[in-house]
Amino acid sequence: MRIVKEHDERKNEIIATAATLFAQKGYDQCSVNDILHAIGIAKGTFYHYFRSKEDVLDAVVSQTTNRIVARIQETAGKDLMPEDKLFQVFLAMRADRKEDQALLQEMHKTENALMHQKNLVACVTELTPVLTRIVEDGIQAGVFRCAYPEQSIQIFLSAAFTLLDDGIFHIEPEKTGQLFDALVSMLEKMLGVEDGQFLERTRKYWKFDP
Repeated sequence: MRIVKEHDERKNEIIATAATLFAQKGYDQCSVNDILHAIGIAKGTFYHYFRSKEDVLDAVVSQTTNRIVARIQETAGKDLMPEDKLFQVFLAMRADRKEDQALLQEMHKTENALMHQKNLVACVTELTPVLTRIVEDGIQAGVFRCAYPEQSIQIFLSAAFTLLDDGIFHIEPEKTGQLFDALVSMLEKMLGVEDGQFLERTRKYWKFDP
């Protein structure tokens, strides 16, 4: 018997199934037919919701990014000093759901390069406005000194997401901690804060094995 589902429920089912198959098979190796067979729907149903396989990929990436952004926006809304808020936002960036962690790991595979690229672009695009507002509040409060808050955040996020991503750069384990320290030091200089103000705090939460 044909099962009729609500619009959003069916759409989310397609997205969730596609995310699982992309992770298992690789984006390039997964076809629209694979998604259809896994759910048990007709091709017309699929194209009622999505124009193409890449359109579904965009939805998968968007859902993952939106969960991270939602946590960050919640943190950004707290009554904290700008430097504390910025630090708490960085902590909130980490994927905490097992499903998101597994998907991010799969993105590192060569066959998932497009998914990986789209995720990086989405993260920088969506997180930049939130972090920029925090920096601008810090500038008004006299905590930060930064002539280009939005551009500085874009540069920092782009550098951090790519250089610390072992799916892009293969950094020797003993040098990962040094790279992290360098990125934090760069952020301190970008925001005009005292050297070491961020570094000691972040080392307590991000530990890299030598």
